[in-house]
Amino acid sequence: MADVTDVHVELEEKLTVEEAQAARAAQEVVAATKPSKKAAAAAPIVYESRLHEVRDWKKSALSLDERFELCKSVGEECIKEEELRVLLEKKEHPICYDGFEPSGRMHIAQGVLRMINVNKLTSAGCIFRFWVADWFALLNNKMGGDLKKIRKVGQYMIEIWKAVGMNMDNVQFLWASDEINSHADEYWTRVIDVARKFNVARIQRCCTIMGRKEADDMSAAQMMYPCMQCADVFFLKADICQLGLDQRKVNMLAREYCDEAKIKFKPVIISHHMLMGLKQGQEKMSKSDPDSAIFMEDTASDVSRKIKKAYCPPAQVDGNPIMDYMKHIIFPMFPDGVVVKRKEDYGGDK
Repeated sequence: MADVTDVHVELEEKLTVEEAQAARAAQEVVAATKPSKKAAAAAPIVYESRLHEVRDWKKSALSLDERFELCKSVGEECIKEEELRVLLEKKEHPICYDGFEPSGRMHIAQGVLRMINVNKLTSAGCIFRFWVADWFALLNNKMGGDLKKIRKVGQYMIEIWKAVGMNMDNVQFLWASDEINSHADEYWTRVIDVARKFNVARIQRCCTIMGRKEADDMSAAQMMYPCMQCADVFFLKADICQLGLDQRKVNMLAREYCDEAKIKFKPVIISHHMLMGLKQGQEKMSKSDPDSAIFMEDTASDVSRKIKKAYCPPAQVDGNPIMDYMKHIIFPMFPDGVVVKRKEDYGGDK
């Protein structure tokens, strides 16, 4: 697991949203007063949009069939497989997207499983766009609604992915607040159009994407969330929505929107598996219950303690979180196999 001490020190030195805004104001003053070259050189760098960034994207050495199977292997569900194959046939570098709220600690489903899946997709030639949803975290009251803290958590998560081995050749991290500010007309026009195309009941059904029940008493800001997430798909030019199964409703909303807006090509949905919580009956990990998940900064003793306490019924694969971890985390990272050492009395090594 990553040592987060150095990461936090580095994050303190990086530019925050407020600092970037201050930098813009400072540069206007600089232009008006004609400062010295030395003073101008000391001005902070203002954010430049990366939405239309041109890079020498890494090409895949795999055949079409291999690319198709690799992309499909990421998902527990693919809508639709025939559309995915046509997409890969036509585009050398399809754009995949996933968004994440910087909302606190990162568990291994976000850290390790996400790294495994991204590396598969980029190996197939895909460009993977991470939408760092800082404004969305603000709407959802994460980190006490403090955008500065949200920003630091987002930077921390990016450093964790680098540390665990995510291949960054075909990966972009786009900050929602910065990109939306840079392309406000384009973005908000799309959000408003999504909101106009659907009624309140349809939008409410998508609110489970925020980890909330449809019946929850939500603020007006939280009602905007699904409209914004749907708009993200088109703003980011995504060919593939590669999010978890818990985001299925809003991804389907994006496909429905294509019909309403007469958009010819719908985004393919590849929904990845949601890693189970360590306790009995938990369909996914919970940050609010630390013993239900393994976090990226957990010590070896923390991990050992949690695994020993985990629900693991003998001779049962379904509903067994340990077997779930083996299938989705351990086996993909050790393709040559894993030896489980046991005494001969218990059947020997397997």
